[in-house]
Amino acid sequence: MPNPMPNPETPTAPAAEPGAKKLFIKTYGCQMNVYDSERMAEAMGAKGYVLTDRAEDADMVLLNTCHIREKASEKLYSDLGRLRPLKLERPDLKIGVAGCVAQAEGAEIQRRMPLVDIVVGPQAYHRLPAMAEAKGPQVDTDFPPEDKFDHLPQRKSYRGPTAFLTVQEGCDKFCAFCVVPYTRGAEVSRPAARLMREARDLVARGVREITLLGQNVNGYHGEGETGTWSLGRLIRQLADIDGLDRIRYTTSHPNDMDDDLIAAHGEVPQLMPYLHLPVQSGSDRILKAMNRKHTRDQYFRLIDRIRAVRPDILMTSDFIVGFPGETDQDFADTMDLIRRVGYGAAFSFKYSARPGTPAAEKPPVEAAVADVRLQELQALILDQQRAAQAAMVGREISVLYEKPGRLPGQMVGKSEHLMAVHVEDPAGGVGDLVRARVTAAAANSLAAVPVGVSAAEQGIGAARGIVFRPAPIRRDL
Repeated sequence: MPNPMPNPETPTAPAAEPGAKKLFIKTYGCQMNVYDSERMAEAMGAKGYVLTDRAEDADMVLLNTCHIREKASEKLYSDLGRLRPLKLERPDLKIGVAGCVAQAEGAEIQRRMPLVDIVVGPQAYHRLPAMAEAKGPQVDTDFPPEDKFDHLPQRKSYRGPTAFLTVQEGCDKFCAFCVVPYTRGAEVSRPAARLMREARDLVARGVREITLLGQNVNGYHGEGETGTWSLGRLIRQLADIDGLDRIRYTTSHPNDMDDDLIAAHGEVPQLMPYLHLPVQSGSDRILKAMNRKHTRDQYFRLIDRIRAVRPDILMTSDFIVGFPGETDQDFADTMDLIRRVGYGAAFSFKYSARPGTPAAEKPPVEAAVADVRLQELQALILDQQRAAQAAMVGREISVLYEKPGRLPGQMVGKSEHLMAVHVEDPAGGVGDLVRARVTAAAANSLAAVPVGVSAAEQGIGAARGIVFRPAPIRRDL
């Protein structure tokens, strides 16, 4: 039978030794889940499992889930339904559900899908190997007292020259629409020394770009040798690692952009000129109803400060339309905010009620109205994204090659601004950091040719020559 669930997030599986057990992982949702899937694969690898790209070849199938959107939850049940024939054919096949849906709906998953053998929450996946060896259905959705990272094996795999590094988990913000505080728990920051050790190990094995992850990553407050470290301090220390050429972080909350982190954007060359800073709405009334604890004007002033220290920074954001109580004027305020800020891209969604959140108790905006608003907002964002891409034509950029392209002699990588770039470079290889001149732009990618001198040879500061300067925010419109 064909692969029931294509899985582009799973890294290329090495050749399996005869008799080795095979593990198939499908990852839903955010970069944090991608990181968690890697760590679960490594944990199972210590027990003799190797990755496979095909569910029907696996001895164990693991679905690592996201609970942010309603459709993501339903997709899990749809995928489990497609796995039923495999389970009937091979009763010894282990099927596991991990992640935030597992945390929130563990009992419901087992009730609806008795074919599931393992349900494990995002804070307990270090226990996955023992659960896989146990007999009978296994459920662990506790928030264990021990730190899962203390019980995971040393990282041995990475995705080419880039890697994720989780520095913080959980959230204390309690936005009215969000389940993260309930599925991931309270904010916890990993000790700085462990993060530095893991980062050095990644760089020693060829990683040149690290993205720091957290549900509220700029709220990082990890224990250091001399007091508590902020995210800004962690970034400055990471920048001293020889061979780490690029640093990114996601996802941030506007209220945790402190002075030191803002200054780091202007002072740390390795910190890329890209910032994802979700605002969700441009209406003060809706922001208050969302419990965001900031106003639109505070958001404007924050962006002014960030652009003052790093004028070439490209901003992206998240938006929710159709939040309960949203009026035409509230939506107009959101569109106005988007026009004033000028984004390079954004993620936008129609409001989806999540059980157990305060907003779920309120009547939703009519679906047809929310649909129209979402289409209008996405059209505006697409126009801004295309303008940002087009503005790069003719400029020199730095590109970190991540994989060969589809065409002969083509390499694919990311620019400083996290734009996908296709470079005509027959001599290029994965992991090269090169200077290239942009020759064409599409909505989602750039085309470029190398200019002959690598950013590594010029020094990392050479990558600072690009200026992406949106129009200033105007408050007199």
